[in-house]
Formats: sequence, C-alpha cells, structure tokens
Amino acid sequence: MLIAGFPAGAWGTNCYLVAPAAGEECVIIDPGHQAAQGVEDALKKHRLKPVAVILTHGHIDHVASVVPVCGAHDVPAWIHPRDRYMLSDPEKALGRSIGMPLMGELTVGEPDDMRELTDGADLKLAGLDFSVAHAPGHTKGSVTFQMPETQEVPSVFFSGDLLFAGSIGRTDLPGGSHPEILESLARVCLPLDDSTVVLSGHGPQTSIGQERATNPYLRQVAAGLGADETSAPRRGM
Repeated sequence: MLIAGFPAGAWGTNCYLVAPAAGEECVIIDPGHQAAQGVEDALKKHRLKPVAVILTHGHIDHVASVVPVCGAHDVPAWIHPRDRYMLSDPEKALGRSIGMPLMGELTVGEPDDMRELTDGADLKLAGLDFSVAHAPGHTKGSVTFQMPETQEVPSVFFSGDLLFAGSIGRTDLPGGSHPEILESLARVCLPLDDSTVVLSGHGPQTSIGQERATNPYLRQVAAGLGADETSAPRRGM
C-alpha cells in the first residue's frame, strides 16, 4: 500500500493520497488550504490516478481545495451531511470572519459530484476499503476512516481532527462539543488495536497504543473520567 501525505496551507493540514501501489488509482483525503499543487505533485511523482476525494469534516482548512482538485480530475467528493453546509459557507462554520485576504484565496462551494457519508458505511474506492465512523465533537459531521489490517501492514486510521498525537481536536467552534468528542473517543478510538497506525489531520503519525498510554484525553476516557472543557486543546482550526 502507498500513502503519500503532506501538510498544506496556513494551518499545516495533512492531506493524504492512498493507493494500493504506485501507478494505480488513489483516494485523496482532506485536500485543504493551498493543497492543490501538492496533490498534483504527489500524483505525478507516484503516477497515480484519483478516483475520489473523501473528507473527515467540513472546516475550510480541510476542504479548501476540494473544488479545484475534483474539477481537475472529474471525481466525486464525499462528506457527512451535517458538515456539507460548510463547503458553501465556511465563515458560518467558524463563527467568526477568517479575513478577506484569505477568503480571496479560497474556492467556496461544492464540486459537481457531491456525495454523503453515513456512519458504518464501507467505501470501496481504488481497490481499497475504508470503514466510516461518525465521530462528532470537533464538528457535528466529523468522521474517521479506517483501513483493515493486512499481512503486509497494520490497520490505518485516518482520524481527522478527532485524535492527534498527544491531543484531541478543539471544541470551541460552532458545532463543537467537548462531551461529544469524549464520547467519540471512547466509542471509535478505544476499541482499536494498539498496532493501529493513526494519521491525523494535523501533526505527526502516531498509534493507538501510543495514545492509549500517553494521551491525557484518551487515558481519561479509558478510565471512565471526564475532562474539563477548559482544558481542551486548541489545535488546527
């Protein structure tokens, strides 16, 4: 399996291209702010042909390049219905202005082929399987994508802004909820095997085992304890 990832734009949002191998079809995950050129560079380097864009949630730092990327390759994009409005109204999703200079760099709206994700769905794209889990807390429509373990590689978990190395997503923007993100951590993350590789929306690669042992939020959830909302991290958008 090939996973090519790079941080893009002002928020350093991780964009991933996933394929069975070089020279084959691929899926693009979270092409955010200023990600379009990075996507094209990775496609060329690994000789990949995109078949779909899938989105962990609707914040502009994860979706800003969806329209140009989908348009350039005539592929659909997938998002949870509760975050779909963010594609056309990113400022409403933030509850504050993100600034006219930045807005001038963005292509706001939906691609021509827009599809909706559902909890528990199994997406079969580019010869790969992605299990979808609805994981609200950072936004109402946040989802994660998990790929199954094989003989060659462990399971891979694209956590979006639910789980980071040593932290979790912020919950102070519209649609965010600290109790909901703790519930999502318990329901979606805790059952995963320790060997599961975590590729998040921001920051470095980690594993469920590493986060179970060291992440204060996951440890509190595992112990059945809550965490004060005031202690929630402020990472990404």
